[in-house]
Amino acid sequence: MQKKNPAKRRPERLVVTLLSLLFLSTAVFATVKYVFRAPELDTDKPVVTPDGTASTDVDRTGTDEPDALGRTRRKYCYNILVSGLDDDNGGSDTNILVRFDVPNKRIDLVSLPRDTLLHNEYRNNKLNFAYAKGGTELLMEQIENLLGIPVDFYVTVNLKGFIALVDQIDGVDFDIPINMDYDDPYQDLHIHFTKGPRHLNGQEAMEVVRFRHNNDGTGYPNGDLGRIETQHAFFAALAGQVLQLGNISNLPQIISLVIDNTDTNLSSGNIAFYAQEFLKMGMDDISFYTLPYDTVYIRGGSYVSIQLEAWLDMINTYLNPFNMDVTAANLDVLCFDGANFSSTTGNIPDIYSFYDYFAG
Repeated sequence: MQKKNPAKRRPERLVVTLLSLLFLSTAVFATVKYVFRAPELDTDKPVVTPDGTASTDVDRTGTDEPDALGRTRRKYCYNILVSGLDDDNGGSDTNILVRFDVPNKRIDLVSLPRDTLLHNEYRNNKLNFAYAKGGTELLMEQIENLLGIPVDFYVTVNLKGFIALVDQIDGVDFDIPINMDYDDPYQDLHIHFTKGPRHLNGQEAMEVVRFRHNNDGTGYPNGDLGRIETQHAFFAALAGQVLQLGNISNLPQIISLVIDNTDTNLSSGNIAFYAQEFLKMGMDDISFYTLPYDTVYIRGGSYVSIQLEAWLDMINTYLNPFNMDVTAANLDVLCFDGANFSSTTGNIPDIYSFYDYFAG
């Protein structure tokens, strides 16, 4: 079992770049057509109470009135889910929860591992499958179960937008870290690159950041962490290319691409509000983290099982919008240590049927 510690990372540059462009582009139009308006939070979404029942007696507006759990919400502190969609399998390959803390001028981005084990009735119990099964609504619901806090808003970006963005700026120079040799006829995905510097177009860039391993099983020595490191390096190169002076003339087209390939439940006025606050911040006010986890194997499949205490500590430090700590009683989480299952709800599937459940 491999442990993943909650180490702080550099900001996820692509996410920051896309959000920046989304905020700024909308702000331009909003100054003429919209009022800069702080988002109104959903007060009808139920939360899990300590006795395991759901209650809609929840105040998410930031007033001093406590909710069903006795919590009061901090004013102007929002959680936004940013997801990168995989057009081939319909899942969300990247999920990042962004806490936008306006009064403290902070943005914290926390990555949710794609292979996180979920506690639900679906056959594929990885987080990245939730979107394919039930769209944004189910994905948000599952993340709320994992974290014990509300997901207020969402922003989704698809792979076509990523490819188009790279092509719009005439490609990106990138040093490919390892040889890549992979074919997946089912997804019509063919990745063949030799290690070293290369100028990548949009399709090639998508293949590089999606690469996980070669057909013979070799690849990154440190597994999926190597893939994440390659993505970070490429996103940094992409952000640098987007912000080059030579691409200023492309800015309207870049903004249009971002808007056309982004779906969100934030209104233009809401985004304008975020843009206004975002412009008051610097890069030192933006931090990126990965929730702590263990890599476990169930019938040969790799899953992410959370480190409960460290998980709760990170939730309360970087994501919790309430003035009371989230506890294990607020979560609906299933953990596996390689031999035994445990659950925050006390509901553990029969071990044999559970193994069969994952065997397919």
